[in-house]
Amino acid sequence: LRLDPAGAAARGAEGYELVVERERVLLRAAHPAGLFYGVQTLRQLLPASVEHAAALNRRLALPAGRVVDQPRFAWRGAMLDVARHFLPPADVKRFVDLLALYKLNRLHLHLADDQGWRVEIRSRPELARVGGSTQVGGGPGGYYTQAEYADIVAYAASRFVTVVPEIDMPGHTNAALASIAALNCDGAAPPLYTGIRVGFSALCVGSDSTYAVVDDVVRELAALTPGRWIHVGGDEVERLTGAEYRGFVERVQGIVRSHGREMIGWGEIAPANLAPTTVVQHWKPDSARLHAARGGRVILSPAKRVYLDMKYDSATTLGLRWAGLVSVRHAYGWDPATYLPGVPEAAILGVEAPLWSETLVRRADFEFMAFPRLAAVAEVGWSGASARRWEEFRRRLGAHGPRLTALGVNFYRAPEVPWAR
Repeated sequence: LRLDPAGAAARGAEGYELVVERERVLLRAAHPAGLFYGVQTLRQLLPASVEHAAALNRRLALPAGRVVDQPRFAWRGAMLDVARHFLPPADVKRFVDLLALYKLNRLHLHLADDQGWRVEIRSRPELARVGGSTQVGGGPGGYYTQAEYADIVAYAASRFVTVVPEIDMPGHTNAALASIAALNCDGAAPPLYTGIRVGFSALCVGSDSTYAVVDDVVRELAALTPGRWIHVGGDEVERLTGAEYRGFVERVQGIVRSHGREMIGWGEIAPANLAPTTVVQHWKPDSARLHAARGGRVILSPAKRVYLDMKYDSATTLGLRWAGLVSVRHAYGWDPATYLPGVPEAAILGVEAPLWSETLVRRADFEFMAFPRLAAVAEVGWSGASARRWEEFRRRLGAHGPRLTALGVNFYRAPEVPWAR
């Protein structure tokens, strides 16, 4: 393993060169992330049996060759919705391990929604104590203590995955409204909510008390999260006027920036007066082109391509289908550079696959909906369109099946893929 800063211009911050010869294996990169990604390639060149601890004392063969590789996009991520159904820290860490295998480098944690608040805020303990006490269907819920959250962040960072926390607002906020009465314009806290309807909740955006709470939340999350970004949601707000909504987004943007972080929001925030450093996350038809025109960057998460909670086909038990059925081939067969009119490749920060959890309860459920589609999205984010062919990918993915099996991943054996046994 060799760090070679002189190669930065040729390979970039995350690129690497891997050479396998009879007498040696040489892995060279300009930065540690590149070495890490090169190791993931080396790992996948080894037989799937290497994923078993018993393989450590066996002779293993590698094919000879040379690989020079670097990613197309800087942002290659997945989102975990732990608000609708809570996942314990160990399950989040396992998901991080699987992201790292596919050279994904962002974990967007959806930490608050109508059904649950999932992170401790010490200055506002009732958010987790009350808002974290339930989930969809009325289960026990749960939340991460600050120590647990910081441990997840550090664990991810050790695998070159940056955690991006999201506190959805001003809508999707019933858990917060039920926890702090002052967030409601009438001063009355509503009951906790365990259904899956959207659009009915909103913070009292005309009250200074609301922004005091937002400031406390952002301040504590910024202190716990070394990454540059705080995600503030902003989607599916139905109870505010356009002016109220834009005013809220702009004021919260200022709060985020006052704590040394940059704001991300779902596509609905684009018409607000946003700083060029704010990031818009596209998920449905929106005004992302306005943000690109002002010099801003866009993350592409089109629901009909990369929403991992969409059913694979009409027979899939888990998941929803409001955005359509998303097969492995459909998740793979698109080009970010030409997907969104008015948003050229230069304005695209990267791609991210959200995994919403209205219907997902256990780790096995999350894995089943994520894999193997997440491998397809990872390749969309890493490789240029000219280097991708569905027929070639499906063969490689089929050969990859035994590795997922060896890792104990509960993946969907998509019928369009020739799975090896």
